[in-house]
Amino acid sequence: MKKLIAGVVLGVGLTAMAHGAGDPQAGEQNAAVCAGCHGQGGAKPVMGVYPKLSGLGEKYLYRQLVAIKSKERNIPEMTGILDNMSDQDLQDLAAYFDSQEMVVSQADPDLVDQGSALYRGGNLATGVPACAGCHNPQGNGNAPAGYPALGGQNAEYLTKQLKAYREGTRNAGSNAAIMMDVASKLTDAEIEAVSSYISGLN
Repeated sequence: MKKLIAGVVLGVGLTAMAHGAGDPQAGEQNAAVCAGCHGQGGAKPVMGVYPKLSGLGEKYLYRQLVAIKSKERNIPEMTGILDNMSDQDLQDLAAYFDSQEMVVSQADPDLVDQGSALYRGGNLATGVPACAGCHNPQGNGNAPAGYPALGGQNAEYLTKQLKAYREGTRNAGSNAAIMMDVASKLTDAEIEAVSSYISGLN
């Protein structure tokens, strides 16, 4: 009897997990509207201030889509785009974009040394932790924790987001407090250097 109960519990648990997971093929059907700004597969945005969505991590992407739809994270350019999408649609979109390959950008050679030092070692003097601690030495992120892959992301977008965290205008989501604290200790020059370095990281 115990084995039967355990089997039922396990089966229900696996069904729930499968139901909650996104379907990349279904997500691709809804992704056409995203291509106008983020490019095909979310890999080549039309402007540097728009993020690449490809390969960021399904959990992270889903959380951001939920926050944007609920207006917890306010992005004027996204107004109304997600309104008619269900929670499953958002899961599917997240799975689709996560399955796409990140196109790595080119870091500014003049900023690589400073950016690398910050990304890999932080700044002990000002209490800035190493970005690699959460986002992986190669910039691949930490999918189970919902920390996004950063390697290859547009430097202009990264700069904008770090400044938004520093100013407290990006404060939505479970990990925002961590990033707001980190960014509050970064100078403009450090933000520029680490953003450039990350854009070429792979």
